[in-house]
Amino acid sequence: MGLFAAVLLSIALVLQAQPATDAAELTRLLQDFLAGAGRNDVAVHERFWADDLIYTASAGRRIGKADILRDVRAEPAPKSGDEKTVYTAEDIRIQQYGETAIIAFRLVATTDKNGSKTVANYLNTGTFLKRNGQWQAVSWQATTMAKPGEQKP
Repeated sequence: MGLFAAVLLSIALVLQAQPATDAAELTRLLQDFLAGAGRNDVAVHERFWADDLIYTASAGRRIGKADILRDVRAEPAPKSGDEKTVYTAEDIRIQQYGETAIIAFRLVATTDKNGSKTVANYLNTGTFLKRNGQWQAVSWQATTMAKPGEQKP
């Protein structure tokens, strides 16, 4: 085996997914974020998203942290009777690569409007970096899931 091949093999072995030692912390971060997102909590968005975020929304729009914060701040204060959405995560999968982690999960958005509930499901994948001891999402992809019996192209 040549030196180049040995170096490539060494790098590949180091970059393999390690046990997600920070899985509990990352899961708590995700759950805290989802709870805050349902309330349009600006502080939770500030904490969760990295300044250099690239977010591809399920509608095909690519945005960054500044766009998200602008949209959250533009939301009017909720009034009595307004629809309310609660976000939860199911089937959470975490792979950690040192100071990088991938979180994939099914986002369940349950909206209550005048006592009528609707549920939407999305597949989300986020890439997190640990900088200065703090995990933040640097990349995010959201995909709308097909409803039962519906096929997507």
